[in-house]
Amino acid sequence: MTENTTKTPRFTFQSLILLLVPIILLAGVIALFLSTGGGLSLESAAPVEGVDVERYVLKQNSIELHIRNTGPEEITIANVIINAAVMPFHVEPSAKIQRLGRAVIRFDYPWSYGEAYAITIFTSNAVPFNVEIPVAFETPQPSSSTFWGFTLIGLYMGVIPVFLGIFWFPALRQLGRRAMTFLMAVTAGLLVFLGLDTFAEALEFAGKVPSAFQGIGLIGIGSVATFLLLDAISKRQTGITGNETDRRLAVAFMIAIGIGFHNLGEGLAIGAAYNVGEIALGTFLVVGFIIQNITEGLGIIAPVLRDRPSLGRLAIMGLIGGGPAIIGAWIGGYAPSPFLAVLFLAIGAGAIFEVIYEIAKLIQKDTTKESMPMTVFSGVLTGMLMLWVTGLLIK
Repeated sequence: MTENTTKTPRFTFQSLILLLVPIILLAGVIALFLSTGGGLSLESAAPVEGVDVERYVLKQNSIELHIRNTGPEEITIANVIINAAVMPFHVEPSAKIQRLGRAVIRFDYPWSYGEAYAITIFTSNAVPFNVEIPVAFETPQPSSSTFWGFTLIGLYMGVIPVFLGIFWFPALRQLGRRAMTFLMAVTAGLLVFLGLDTFAEALEFAGKVPSAFQGIGLIGIGSVATFLLLDAISKRQTGITGNETDRRLAVAFMIAIGIGFHNLGEGLAIGAAYNVGEIALGTFLVVGFIIQNITEGLGIIAPVLRDRPSLGRLAIMGLIGGGPAIIGAWIGGYAPSPFLAVLFLAIGAGAIFEVIYEIAKLIQKDTTKESMPMTVFSGVLTGMLMLWVTGLLIK
């Protein structure tokens, strides 16, 4: 009797050498190209430089420009002109800025409230970079009053509407099976619209991210990684418990997480609007989001309507879904960052689309005994139309 044995491959020192050889050869090819120029002797006709103004800060009689060198080489800030006047300035930590390095340009200027200003930054190679301040407004500084102000904005637009939607839970539990399937489909429609809207917002902010950080790639990394991570967590949870009640509760929590990241992005937009003095726009956005976000509470509770989650769990889901709006308002109000906005919105989009996938599986399982294609169709369409109509108050 012969015994078949399969040898398990082992990673040896020889394997390591075989892995390193192509990398070493690649480094040699790069070194050869850099030293010889690939056989070409062409020189750039003009210096290639890049400066991105990440934010500006207006204080009494002074202006600060927070910049980043996004070009391929070191640059030196030589001059600053504001409204056709050359201004004395100071750069911290140094006027010489390494690639991807950051600096703050400060200069004294008696700006007037509500006026517009055009600023041009010149490097030592006389390359100009323009900045526009559409409305001069003293930038909010961290203080107890502004802190609580942005907190209240987040409460009004995120936490309170989401909790008001969750308060529908007792009434909706009285609905029949077909009505519950309809609500699940409504939730899927809400999330499809939210996911597309979140993705569109991420693309909008990606255009403001310095090109060196590749905003589109950042969206791909954040959304795909989040989708796959939540899918792995969901499958592991199902494999451990195998309990449908626990699975529906997990889906509800994932809906809250996805909505939370979406609301964080909304908070960033509102905080940034207040940061640059666009008070009317910020107020308009808050009112619109208050109306829109009550439907998000409905989306959170839809998967668990047939169950009896505790009040504590419902409260936690409400905080997860609405609370990030407060954090977003803080970040947008004090230190608006397109990079963080793109990252958070990409994560939110990935989370939302993964939850749509989970809800689709729940709907499919609920409709195995009785096919309800028109119920599902009308529910998805209703959910999307609900957010489209409320979005008319915001866009």
